[in-house]
Amino acid sequence: MNSRLSGYAWLSVLTAVLTLLLKGEAYRRSQSVGVLSDALESFVNLAAALLALAMLRWAALPPDDDHAFGHEKAEYISAGVEGGLILVAAGGILTSALPRLVHTQPLLDWGMGSGLVALATLANAATATVLLRAGRRHGSIALEADAGHLYSDCLSSLGVLLGVALCAWTGWQILDPLIAIGVAIYVGWTGVSILGRSIHGVLDASLPPEQLEAIERLLDPYRSDGLDFHALRTRRAGRSSFIQLHVLVPGEWSVSKGHDLLEEIEAKLRELVPGARLHTHLEPLDDPASFEDIHLERK
Repeated sequence: MNSRLSGYAWLSVLTAVLTLLLKGEAYRRSQSVGVLSDALESFVNLAAALLALAMLRWAALPPDDDHAFGHEKAEYISAGVEGGLILVAAGGILTSALPRLVHTQPLLDWGMGSGLVALATLANAATATVLLRAGRRHGSIALEADAGHLYSDCLSSLGVLLGVALCAWTGWQILDPLIAIGVAIYVGWTGVSILGRSIHGVLDASLPPEQLEAIERLLDPYRSDGLDFHALRTRRAGRSSFIQLHVLVPGEWSVSKGHDLLEEIEAKLRELVPGARLHTHLEPLDDPASFEDIHLERK
């Protein structure tokens, strides 16, 4: 898993280097502030890809004495820092674009510049598609955040291309900084969105509602047989899911019979939520003390 996810991160790094070189040359040729804004975002892409690579390796480390539940939350660090870097890029774009509203500047070799930006956009789109599929398949928020950033880069690049084309066609130079400002707003919104997802994960959000409903449906047949459950708690940490559950059985059951039931339920839960880490607790159904911790039942 570690080497596979690291491979995707290296793909992102190489793509970021390629697009940064292409857009940097495009800006040198065109002197378009819109293209400069696009190049600044590609610089952030490179920094974010390198950070994602480091965090994916950290997250893949096995549990140890100081981190008994593993290191998966390191991915949220990557996503959070990437969101912050995107906001910095948005600020840099605005800093470059606002003065051009007053002091417009004619575009130079816009044809070659646009061609280079178009090549960079195609590279970003292809890499983003690969990263998004891998992130969803492996449950990696770091890869999903990187993919989302690259997709936003593609959209902003398309906006820049449109702005450069309109400037060249109409001669209205002010369109160039206006497009750049629009890109900055969109990029900033992307950064806030990624930051929100990172914070949501750090706060130990529960599993998605559809998975919680599936867990309840799995337990319903046991309830029909006279058993009961409470204190169901779930959380996500990077690629890992955690499920805690109290199982109430008749007091006359033997330890062996209760243990076999827990093994059966845990096997079904792991099948329902692949890779889930489970903690189950067996209690007697006919003992009132078993219900004293009912206040723990939350999802």
